Amino acid sequence: MTQQVPSTEPELAGVRNFRDVGGLPTVDGRRVRHGVLFRSGHLAHATQEDAAFLSSLGLHTIFDFRNAADQKLEGPDVALPGVRNVNLPLSDPADGAEFWKMVRDGDIEQLRGLLGDGRAAARMIASYRQIIKERTAEHSRVLHTLAEDSVPALMHCAAGKDRAGLSIAVTLLALGVEREAIIADYLESNAKHRRYKVHRSNGSGDAYSPEVMELLSPLFDARAEYLTAAFETIEQTWGGVDTYLEQGLGLAPATRERLRERLLD
Repeated sequence: MTQQVPSTEPELAGVRNFRDVGGLPTVDGRRVRHGVLFRSGHLAHATQEDAAFLSSLGLHTIFDFRNAADQKLEGPDVALPGVRNVNLPLSDPADGAEFWKMVRDGDIEQLRGLLGDGRAAARMIASYRQIIKERTAEHSRVLHTLAEDSVPALMHCAAGKDRAGLSIAVTLLALGVEREAIIADYLESNAKHRRYKVHRSNGSGDAYSPEVMELLSPLFDARAEYLTAAFETIEQTWGGVDTYLEQGLGLAPATRERLRERLLD
């Protein structure tokens, strides 16, 4: 293990970006309970030891936000006995298999045209805004499921950064977690041992050149501006978090309170 991490946040061999969201503070002085809400990258490459650890958490539900293209590329999650798996595909910021093929195989000129001059970051911001505006049914289902009987729960996508990051952020907003704490947790995905590994199949000498990695970095970074854009979209579209939760996600005050009782100390 390369650095000191809590016992519920081991450096798993085949699962990237795993962590317990417990401990984050709410605006009214409470904290997210440890051991009830986890986040990670996909579980398709989990080792036997990884699976044994995940099984030890007593998970009730795993939310997988990957789409069919993701699952074809990476494979299905490793099965964990007794755990309910809920697949709720969300829009991939990279927008499907053809885009990822370009990321893996494209030469420098193609990547410049696709990602250069701020286009990669703009793509990410637009995707975050779109997910907030268009995926209200999925986020509503997540919150209602958590409020019922579905904790401990794990949320993941491919890298555990964007789609899972947004779904965790929405959940934390519903719990009343401080905005700065939500952003800080999101940015934890940038830690070296958590980051999604960039795979390039282009055999040329510049496949991993500094310019290529700089062009790709907006896709693999967690940037505060991305999550801030999501928060701004909530304000612009619904006028505030409470209205977003009640009208956008259909989360009644009683259900929100039940969610808080399940997930907060």
